[in-house]
Amino acid sequence: EVQLVESGGGLVQAGGSLRLACEASGFTIDGYAIGWFRQAPGKEREGVSCVNNYDNNTYYADSVRGRFTISSDNAKNTVYLQMNSLKLEDTAVYYCVQAYHVTGSSWYDDYEWDYWGQGTQVTVSS
Repeated sequence: EVQLVESGGGLVQAGGSLRLACEASGFTIDGYAIGWFRQAPGKEREGVSCVNNYDNNTYYADSVRGRFTISSDNAKNTVYLQMNSLKLEDTAVYYCVQAYHVTGSSWYDDYEWDYWGQGTQVTVSS
């Protein structure tokens, strides 16, 4: 059974940092794409970042590029999202997602992803 368990969310002041973790089970991440989506209250869900672990390509939303970094630890079967210089508008529930294959032009479409975690809340305060 595929499971994605997020952790690392919390409350942080603007300008601070958090590192989210997505621990995968039921499959090995090195053959799949793993990504992060987020949804803020009253807003549509949006793709934040993803990594294709079979070719090591990474993708980022324009809103987070240069501030967030996605990485994989195959030994731990875990994908991380390092979030620096956090802004108020980064407040959202962050979801880990898995798919067999995504491309640079499709990764931000939520229907491309097959499995979703339960989410972890990130709140950025002023």
